[in-house]
Amino acid sequence: MWKQVVGHGVLLALGALALRWLDQQMARTHSGDIVVFLVAVAFLTLGLVIGRRVFVGSAPATFDGNSKAQASLGISERKLTVLHELAAGHSNKEIAAQLRVSPNTVKTHVARLCIGARSRACVTRDYAESRQRVHFQSATTSRL
Repeated sequence: MWKQVVGHGVLLALGALALRWLDQQMARTHSGDIVVFLVAVAFLTLGLVIGRRVFVGSAPATFDGNSKAQASLGISERKLTVLHELAAGHSNKEIAAQLRVSPNTVKTHVARLCIGARSRACVTRDYAESRQRVHFQSATTSRL
């Protein structure tokens, strides 16, 4: 932060010196041309700043899950975190280490998430597909 402040201060000082030099050397003979040039540079800079803000898109919204569906299924925030880690391909031990819980706790969460599913892979595949659908929907609506 302080480097940025010092850098801007140096640039301002150089700009002030350049303007002083222009005033002494050239302004007396070419004052109209210099004013037109400075106004053109100011408008160019303004156009670049506004263009960048308008045309550079913001990052897509992160997937927070469907809170109504999550509540109706009885999935807690912790189970959703475990499900996210499962979809990332982590093992129970890796998930337990990351969440700082026992591997048995992770195993219990996984078992409750997998009720009615044929396998752990089915659960992670379904979760990954739902995330892609939501990400695709949010990307298309943000472009409209």
